[in-house]
Amino acid sequence: MQIQTRHIDSTLLAHFKKNMQIMILLGPRQAGKTTLITRLFPDAQYFLVDNEPILKNLETYDIHTYRQIIRPDTKTLIIDEIQLLSNPGRCAKIIHDQLPDIQLIITGSSALTIKNKTSESLAGRKVEYHLYPLTFSEYLYQKNSTDALLYTVLNKILAGVGQKDAHLFDLTATLETFLLFGGYPYLIQNPQDVVYLDNLVDSVVFKDILELELIENRKDALNLLKLLAHQMSNLINYAELANRLQIDVRTVKKYIEIFEQSFIIFRLYPFSKNKRDEIVKSPKIYFFDTGLRNALIKDFSDLLLRTDRGALFENLIVSEVFKSNHYRDHSVNLNYWRTKQGAEIDLVLSGKDLLIGVEIKYGTGTATKVFKNRYTDAKVFEVTAENFY
Repeated sequence: MQIQTRHIDSTLLAHFKKNMQIMILLGPRQAGKTTLITRLFPDAQYFLVDNEPILKNLETYDIHTYRQIIRPDTKTLIIDEIQLLSNPGRCAKIIHDQLPDIQLIITGSSALTIKNKTSESLAGRKVEYHLYPLTFSEYLYQKNSTDALLYTVLNKILAGVGQKDAHLFDLTATLETFLLFGGYPYLIQNPQDVVYLDNLVDSVVFKDILELELIENRKDALNLLKLLAHQMSNLINYAELANRLQIDVRTVKKYIEIFEQSFIIFRLYPFSKNKRDEIVKSPKIYFFDTGLRNALIKDFSDLLLRTDRGALFENLIVSEVFKSNHYRDHSVNLNYWRTKQGAEIDLVLSGKDLLIGVEIKYGTGTATKVFKNRYTDAKVFEVTAENFY
């Protein structure tokens, strides 16, 4: 097996060469944060907050206690799962301010992001990074199917390269496995482990989120997430979701925000230059991992038998571009485009001197000409299951 190299490696390794701000690595449970950080910083002192003595000492918020448990020769300190503390921001601030020679790395799930809203501010003291489930390229690299770790999907779109490439592995079979079971690192050594994914739903959705004490009704939250799973790659209507679940619209929006900050889902918003007939409000919903999504709806049936095959592939491409854009430099804006008459472009990439409409189709089809006619400076690129990698 290849070393578990990730796209974000070089960025994290360069962090302390540029500054002494706290490195915060956030991402969902089981995305590989601990493996990544301990591999990149093997000489660091490591605290796991899930360890009761560590938790008890860090909860003192006392620099004298901290000095007793941090070795005198420590240059880099990792505090893993810091969201388990009652006030993670305060703990990090004390160490950063009182022990300025220590390079501090803290990891956590979304709980850290949300809890920091009510804890002591780390403004000006931190740089935040995100680690997601594996990209398709990371997945191939860790399975020894390829010897290069590239931003292939995004690079091909930006370069306008649409030809089908030859590969030494079976792209169709690998794509099906990835679409059905997703890219959590555990699955590299334990492929197609449905029990693992079922348990992951329970731990990611409820163990982490319920710790925040922001969700009042576990059943409503799960039902909402299942509804979103069935509406993957589609427009969502908050009022319709609220009506189906018989809950308040504000609760729906609040729960979706929590799911988003917990790295389960993300929303894609419409691209518009205020043309009269363009949709400007409704977001589309995507999952960071299709395996987790399939576990929610309890469907791992063969791809060719599925009516949601196109939606799964669209979700994959949009999430691949989202992850690659984050790992690279955030320089591209991601949206979708749709008119009230139904003309649609699945993904719009925009930025300085950049406007690309991306049509995503598992098979082949005809791209709409409406977007190109309206935005004459735009390029239109078609991504299929044959040319995406």
